[in-house]
Amino acid sequence: MKITVIGSGYVGLVSGACLAELGNDVVCLDIDPRKIDILNNGGVPIYEPGLESVIKSNVAAGRLRFTTDINESVAHGLVQMIAVGTPSGEDGSADLQYVIAAARAIGRAMAEYKVIVDKSTVPVGTADKVKQAVQEELNKRGITSLPSTVGGRGAGGEGLGERGLNFSVVSNPEFLKEGAAIDDFNRPDRIVIGAEDEDAIKIMREMYAPFQRNHDRLMVMDIRSAELTKYAANAMLATRISFMNELANLAEKVGADIEHVRKGIGSDQRIGYHFLYAGCGYGGSCFPKDIRALQRTGAEYGLPLKVLEAVERVNDSQKSVLLQKITKRFGENLKGKHFALWGLAFKPGTDDMREATSRVVMEGLWARGATVTAYDPAAMEGTRHIYPLQSHQKAGAARADLGYTDNPQDALHEADALVIVTEWKAFKSPDFNVIKARLKQPIIFDGRNLFEPSSVAAQGIEYHGIGREG
Repeated sequence: MKITVIGSGYVGLVSGACLAELGNDVVCLDIDPRKIDILNNGGVPIYEPGLESVIKSNVAAGRLRFTTDINESVAHGLVQMIAVGTPSGEDGSADLQYVIAAARAIGRAMAEYKVIVDKSTVPVGTADKVKQAVQEELNKRGITSLPSTVGGRGAGGEGLGERGLNFSVVSNPEFLKEGAAIDDFNRPDRIVIGAEDEDAIKIMREMYAPFQRNHDRLMVMDIRSAELTKYAANAMLATRISFMNELANLAEKVGADIEHVRKGIGSDQRIGYHFLYAGCGYGGSCFPKDIRALQRTGAEYGLPLKVLEAVERVNDSQKSVLLQKITKRFGENLKGKHFALWGLAFKPGTDDMREATSRVVMEGLWARGATVTAYDPAAMEGTRHIYPLQSHQKAGAARADLGYTDNPQDALHEADALVIVTEWKAFKSPDFNVIKARLKQPIIFDGRNLFEPSSVAAQGIEYHGIGREG
């Protein structure tokens, strides 16, 4: 099948590469020439484990290519998959300008039937706006857009006919986890299709047929239900995280251990263990943005989503929990104190620094006069871009209160404590003798509960976890 993916960011690249891997002929479009140049020169503009090899193999096989040419990309694909960004607006709503721009580009260039797929995370009602945008562009061209019907390519058949040109709009939300996106795409729990004409449903079934061999993963529903499903899934996962973080804070007050509580409630099959880990807050490009967008949708319909308001408040507060523990131990004035920081990305397996807890921790330490040496396996370059210099220093100078190192052990040198923010696998079994020897004081603030407190204490190291202190 010929497929066009509009947007060569995280979702677009993963979707395009994996669809090409299945034997489809895929063109990925992006209006950013720098990004396309990187891809055409064998690079990958984002970090995602396994993605580079999938892209290279399919480019070499001729199944995947990249372009900035809108006319070429629209002409190519029967399926036009919109996978552009939907950042938060100032009011928390999803900014749909890039989605609508993509829809208009399709409408300006299409000359035959297309299935236009919303792959981006979008609020309820976006498909209607996409349809309207395409219709408006066709009308500007003097072309009648025919309604999608059963059998549904309209009287115009495959392309321009006497009566006009037909298209379908489909919602097909993605459920990819950063750091595991290739596996998630290739082994989906479910494939949600929101469509309301049989022709589009048939084409989407054909595209996803390789995933149907063992059992039926395809869920066909109305478009608005599909649009809401994506937000509902992320909202549920974020709710579980904030719920456990609030219980963790209570556990510390009452002298309980949140890890024991987690195991106790997770063993209930109605609850399960997924997303029940207490920590120092969630971040990234999805949960914070989607929670805000879903609240905004509720407000537009006069229905405040009070649970989600609480989820967001708890998470905002939880991002400061490590700072609270540090200042409780060392005092509010941290001038002259130096901290080793392990983990910058919002989660392991990615270089994504969007709304990462590490940013709250570092900025809080700097505001109190402390300095930081940081290490992360993937996010150092992104961090340098965010924090290139101090405001009082001339351009090009490095921050005086932030240093980087190429391995986690070197970050420990002469630090007053180790602060762990991201649960990378490389941090889970450290040499505690090295940690103890290199730190000025053998103290660990563990924002992800990587270690058993009694085991760390037996090494002669003072340990502060989340929800594990009386």
